[in-house]
Amino acid sequence: MSELDPGELLPSERMQTQALEGEVTQIHRGHQYAAEGDTFTIEDATFEVTDVRERTLGDLTDEDARAEGMEDLEGYRRLLERAHENFEWDDDSDVVLHRFERQ
Repeated sequence: MSELDPGELLPSERMQTQALEGEVTQIHRGHQYAAEGDTFTIEDATFEVTDVRERTLGDLTDEDARAEGMEDLEGYRRLLERAHENFEWDDDSDVVLHRFERQ
């Protein structure tokens, strides 16, 4: 278990603020950035990574999108397209789920 810089897992201040407010409880990334049991601190709040597993973009649901601070999966898809140059949604693309809880 290690202490992470919150920016390693949550790459924007918006997401870090949403985690503090309880609106973001997980993030999917292209690679594994944390292991179960790792912690990170935002302001005075400590979070623990509780689940890390491989998935594909096709596995994601509206519930996943809401846990990442979006209204639905279509909004999440549009965000990824804006955030990543030359991004194309491919249901078979591998991603890594990082779920966390405030301690």
